[in-house]
Amino acid sequence: MLFGRTKPLDAILATAEKKGLHRSLGAFQLTLLGIGAVIGTGIFVLTAEAAQKAGPAMMISFIIAGAVCAVAALCYSELASMVPVAGSAYTYTYAVMGELLAWMVGWALILEYAVGASAVAVGWSGYFVGLMKSWGLEIPLALAAGPDAGGIINLPAVVISLLITGLLIIGTQESARFTAILVLVKVVALTVFVALTLPVLNGAHFEPFIPNGWGTYGVVGAAASIFFAYVGFDAVSTAAEETVNPQRNVPIGLIGSLLFCTVFYLLVAAGAIGSPLGAQPLRDAAGAVLAPGTSELTEKCRSVVAGGMAEPLVCSKEALAHVLRSIGYERMGDLMGIAAFVALPSVVLMMMFGQTRIFFVMARDGLLPAKLASVHPKFKTPHVVTAFTGIVVTLAAAFLPVGKLADYSNSGTLFAFAMVALAVMVLRRKDPTRHRPFRTPAVAIVGPLAILGCIGLYLNLPMLAKMVLIVWGAIGLVIYFAYSRSRSHVGRGIVEVDTDPNLQPELAQKPAE
Repeated sequence: MLFGRTKPLDAILATAEKKGLHRSLGAFQLTLLGIGAVIGTGIFVLTAEAAQKAGPAMMISFIIAGAVCAVAALCYSELASMVPVAGSAYTYTYAVMGELLAWMVGWALILEYAVGASAVAVGWSGYFVGLMKSWGLEIPLALAAGPDAGGIINLPAVVISLLITGLLIIGTQESARFTAILVLVKVVALTVFVALTLPVLNGAHFEPFIPNGWGTYGVVGAAASIFFAYVGFDAVSTAAEETVNPQRNVPIGLIGSLLFCTVFYLLVAAGAIGSPLGAQPLRDAAGAVLAPGTSELTEKCRSVVAGGMAEPLVCSKEALAHVLRSIGYERMGDLMGIAAFVALPSVVLMMMFGQTRIFFVMARDGLLPAKLASVHPKFKTPHVVTAFTGIVVTLAAAFLPVGKLADYSNSGTLFAFAMVALAVMVLRRKDPTRHRPFRTPAVAIVGPLAILGCIGLYLNLPMLAKMVLIVWGAIGLVIYFAYSRSRSHVGRGIVEVDTDPNLQPELAQKPAE
């Protein structure tokens, strides 16, 4: 039963309407695409959490997370080139390993996208609140943070989440040019940060380099959190069908973009660590490291500031702007806040759209109620599922801290990526003759490395984040056996090709030129 009910690959391809795309992307374009999709969000919002877990050794954490992403991306690319349709890991798993595992992957992706959108909304809120404070308008703590950070509700995160939900219901679409401008804003802001911080770097702040060891609240635990900073590389993977000589150019684009982002992240991390703030974790009276996103850490941060010291890096909700202000660049710190203010909402939008796309594909397969994929008569958007997604994203952003949200999101992402790597190896045995525009190199080594890397990072997430995936998965299994299994199109022998564009989310919101 576990590997039963696979959806025929030929039916998936026929549904896509993406076959025969013009091959025009070279290695350089793919690398730029990957950099644009990956860079920015995680480094803006998770630097403080990584520092509290790993201290200066968060530099090693970036390398570990980037390496796991690289092997997972190589596996992702093989399936993306064979099955170039929406639904990503869910679709690949359905074609290879059957409906039950596909359902679990889709269910995990819903967790990834929704909670990931909440994490970015909370990160945006931190920069917005800091920017307002710098300009003389202080938002009360009760309205600027959730309970774990000493507040009641994170109102800015609520407002941005609701605004973006409204935009998605109305039917906004970003142009390729506008997206490129936002990428440029993030890259320029981070480049300026590196240029200003590295010349005044204090090498003494790198000692002790590994203050917390290698565990959950150490180097590997920080890698499990900042894995969030690399998610987005699938933009390169899914462009495999549009790539000239994909066997050569896809790995160059993937590894090139991940390598560039990793080096960039290392430079940003070095600038933050070497600043007057340093990056040493805060500890309780007994000398134990305090977990990020807890009320205990918030209280410790308050006591440090009350004692007349500058707010430590690990306490900041706008880490990069705070670092710039600490070295005397007050206005540059404001510009960093403006860059985050402008660029991060588009990430929230794309993550929320990503979830509606997964809902759409699962509803198209009969696994979720068709009502969820109903389309607004005027706006021609999936308003029901978008509104539902918006409510969930808003509630999570209102009350939970960014680090916890990123960890919850990563638990779903790591599960999905491990399943993709397994699917590649299974399909090599089940269907060795099928045409593969891109083949994962050394799959007998790369595939297991991707699975072990994802499992290793998952096991080093905080216990609550691990339990979120388990409990969420259990709820998913109940829904599958109580509702979805009996209504599945594949289970009922329905493998028709959809022609209604409203049920083809991969054709919706194509970037305008």
